[in-house]
Amino acid sequence: MVRAFLLSLGQLGDRVFVAVLAKSLALTLAIFLAAGAGLWFGIDRLLADWSGHGALAGAAALVLTVLGAWLLFRAVAIAVVGLFADAIVEAVERRHYPAALASARSVPLARGIGMGLASAARVVGINLLLAPVYVALLVTGVGTAALFLLVNAWLLGRDLTDMVAARHLPRQALAGVRAETRGRRFLLGLAGTLLLTVPLVNILAPVLGAAMATHLFHGHRR
Repeated sequence: MVRAFLLSLGQLGDRVFVAVLAKSLALTLAIFLAAGAGLWFGIDRLLADWSGHGALAGAAALVLTVLGAWLLFRAVAIAVVGLFADAIVEAVERRHYPAALASARSVPLARGIGMGLASAARVVGINLLLAPVYVALLVTGVGTAALFLLVNAWLLGRDLTDMVAARHLPRQALAGVRAETRGRRFLLGLAGTLLLTVPLVNILAPVLGAAMATHLFHGHRR
């Protein structure tokens, strides 16, 4: 895991990495801006009969957008990077695993979009289902944070591994890879989830995660 992280960190200056980071950040920002505009419009319509409703709607939309960005950044960022993950994986394979690159297949855009949407749906759905448990564990002081970290490490490890495996294996073989790499996937997801909690570093986390997943996948195959 340390080797995968250091190799991925050392490739951050690669033009492909920089391009994917720029595109993913722009798209993520656009999604949250569009959501904020939609919230403002909806709240403004609901409060149309109130005097000063425009300012109130703007303030409410801003608060909800910031809160949503904090809660949903991981789901949106990973889904967005999933659209461009093929370029990251290919760049890592070109530098470190040329033999694997020769037999790789590019992931079709439709499949990439589907995987990204499925990833976001799993994250939001499972965390919503666990919301009562998170609330109940607040009394423990650390239980909520610990469970959140474990659940999202498991989810993220699967998503990142699938991004790489999809280039080399048919869809029906992914379940077998998940079973074989359960421990590595969890550690990968744990590292990625921890990176996503660090301000500023969380911007790089999805790209680093995709690169780390590439190293771990090919390390396992060797």
